[in-house]
Amino acid sequence: MLNAHFKPLHQWPGKRVEETESSRFKAGYDNTLAKLEYELEKLEASEIIIQVDGLTPDWIRNDGWPKGQWWNLKHARSGVILSFQSPKGAISFPCDRFNYWQDNLRAIALSLEALRAVDRYGVIRGNEQYRGWTQIGNGNGKMDRASALKFIESLLGASVPAQANIRDVCRKLKILHHPDHTGGSHETFVAIGQAEEVLCAG
Repeated sequence: MLNAHFKPLHQWPGKRVEETESSRFKAGYDNTLAKLEYELEKLEASEIIIQVDGLTPDWIRNDGWPKGQWWNLKHARSGVILSFQSPKGAISFPCDRFNYWQDNLRAIALSLEALRAVDRYGVIRGNEQYRGWTQIGNGNGKMDRASALKFIESLLGASVPAQANIRDVCRKLKILHHPDHTGGSHETFVAIGQAEEVLCAG
């Protein structure tokens, strides 16, 4: 079973599509979840969060998955954001092109498959194909230590003490800025994860 938690979607990163469309996908939701699980395993993904338009807390089970009836509900303009941590950094894939959330989730799964395929022929090196989906770059798609520390300190409103455990600091910031919390946002939550990855590397 895919190790992910579903969450309500409170804020969309950027501009929404003006008009959604019907998809041509024929595969069922079980196939979509299996494909998504396979691709995320290949990326060594962790802290997987799937945010869905129209999903409310009362539809989410204790294990973080939607209740059974939710899978069959059709909500118009139901966008999806898939976010996760990986050795490539903190990555986020939003999709609201299609009418229903199930189709947008499948589009994300297929996009992950296509991006992974780029690695097969050795043309792309250094994970460049994922840089468009990382957060808070320094101009080349990657957060460096200086920008990561500056970002964390901007959230704290103070300098990070020399003796501080950066993972503990980031964990508290993730709780404070989680998209489910008032004032939290998807972009900030993902960026904290990327800053933590950079500051704790090596």
